Amino acid sequence: MASDMNADTDNPIAIRPCVKGDEAALALVGQATFLEAFAGILDGADVIAHCQRQHNVELYRDWLSLPAMRLWLAEATPGGAPVGYLALSPASLPVADPRQDDLEIKRIYLLHRFQGQRVGQRLMQAAIDQARAAGAGRVLLGVYAENHDALAFYTRCGFAQLGRRTFRVGRTDYQDVILGITL
Repeated sequence: MASDMNADTDNPIAIRPCVKGDEAALALVGQATFLEAFAGILDGADVIAHCQRQHNVELYRDWLSLPAMRLWLAEATPGGAPVGYLALSPASLPVADPRQDDLEIKRIYLLHRFQGQRVGQRLMQAAIDQARAAGAGRVLLGVYAENHDALAFYTRCGFAQLGRRTFRVGRTDYQDVILGITL
């Protein structure tokens, strides 16, 4: 993918690498997209508690300070309102054959209104390009097993199932599918 990830007439969403100061935008998108995706599926109190722990400004501030973490922000144009993001990190998923050079898409979130406009593909391409440049041999990710739209997207991107894990939100365990793509 070209290094210029700015918006164009076909796709009015700009994608750029995150910088210090983007933590509030990342937290907002994380909370909004998690709520949007799981309201009516997960217990409401569990969603709120999860967002307070996993999508708070301090977490994203910490991530932005880690040299091994890379984040990209998708912003609507004009105006620059945050609508999505992707986080790439060293892998920590439980796979049968972990590799030193694995990287993990920790999160890829995009508000529903902006899905189907190739924004997810552009975020994914930025991460794959970064992973290749870093010498990664494989990129992994975990996704809720019942998120059929996300599973279809990842399949279109070339990911294949490598395993499963249990993911806890609040007091309830859910099943995630672990996917990977060899670079």
